[in-house]
Amino acid sequence: MADVNRLRIVRRLADGEATVAELTAHVGLSQPLVSWHLGRLRAAGVVVTRRKGRETICRLREEAFTEFAARERAVLGFAS
Repeated sequence: MADVNRLRIVRRLADGEATVAELTAHVGLSQPLVSWHLGRLRAAGVVVTRRKGRETICRLREEAFTEFAARERAVLGFAS
């Protein structure tokens, strides 16, 4: 999540599912670059995608944020 464009994609997906085309319009990047960032987010387990016809629909994997919060609490020394 160290990249501002990935954060912008995640923020948009926090509002609900979106197609790659919608994300491209939202963040103002080229489709190949948005797809590249989505690949990084998928590899990190933050985003999941599914195909619907010719479109790729993206959504956040909510469990990823629960896991992230638990790791942060552990790092900071707070009980889970």
